[in-house]
Amino acid sequence: MRPISVARIDHATGDKEVGLPLLPTELLIFGSAKGGTLLMQSNQTIGIDFPLKALAWEDANGETWLSYNNPGWLTRRHWLGVGRDRTVDTIAATLSTIVGGATGRA
Repeated sequence: MRPISVARIDHATGDKEVGLPLLPTELLIFGSAKGGTLLMQSNQTIGIDFPLKALAWEDANGETWLSYNNPGWLTRRHWLGVGRDRTVDTIAATLSTIVGGATGRA
């Protein structure tokens, strides 16, 4: 499953426009229609968490972090149960590869 970049939202830029300073914070939205649709066929409510998102943000010490929801947790959140393990494992592995590449921890 190859992820497709969907959007990049720079929260810090938007906050400056309203006079509220924020350290660098960007939301990255990406996904694969095949993987997401397979999970939504089990329970459409997981669609609120798809496409996947990751938050790149800088803390007060200037250190950069990348946060995201674990796909396994998302399946439990939406009561998907068993039967979609291969899809979830593939999504988790792809996400791990993306995060590893982005953080230099591949």
